[in-house]
Amino acid sequence: MTYKLTYFNFTALGEPIRFLLSYLDIDFEDNRIEVEQWPSVKPTIPYGKLPLLEIDGKVLNQSTAICRYLAKKANLAGSDDFESLLIDIAVDNFQDFRLNIISYWYESNEESKAAKYVKLVDETIPYYMERFENIVVENNGYFVNGKLSWADLFFIGILDYLKFRAEIDLLNDRPNLQALREKVLAVPKIKSWIEKRPSTVDIA
Repeated sequence: MTYKLTYFNFTALGEPIRFLLSYLDIDFEDNRIEVEQWPSVKPTIPYGKLPLLEIDGKVLNQSTAICRYLAKKANLAGSDDFESLLIDIAVDNFQDFRLNIISYWYESNEESKAAKYVKLVDETIPYYMERFENIVVENNGYFVNGKLSWADLFFIGILDYLKFRAEIDLLNDRPNLQALREKVLAVPKIKSWIEKRPSTVDIA
């Protein structure tokens, strides 16, 4: 089977997919679009959004669904329906957090953006990150049931981008999330991907 991932030239929603493809030891085409190219490319994209994953030419959108599909192939999607539910809940919580940061970043009114940033740093980031830290403590170093799942790969995959957009170290004073990051990045196939991936503006 052939795999082609199309996304922008940074991590964000593309990186969890890259992590999972790497974890599965799948050779994939990493097609990166520069932001300047996007206006001309967007009309050709289903629903006008990235990432896209093509499997044997079949074009698939929706990053979370793609991740879940790959996670099932990798046995990282839960050992039963309830565990799968817990993983889905964790990922949806990450997405809610991500959208708060993106809402600030893409605010066009400078006055509103400044106000959003204050709330982001003082309220939103502590609110979510403290909960994420506590969940990892409660689950013996992972987000769900004390073992590696695609929730862990998803969170660590998008983390650099979120730090870049929030302009703050999200893991400061959060040792359990720091330890989780180290564990995920030490997974051999993911470590190999990290070592060879292109350098982008959002990678710390």
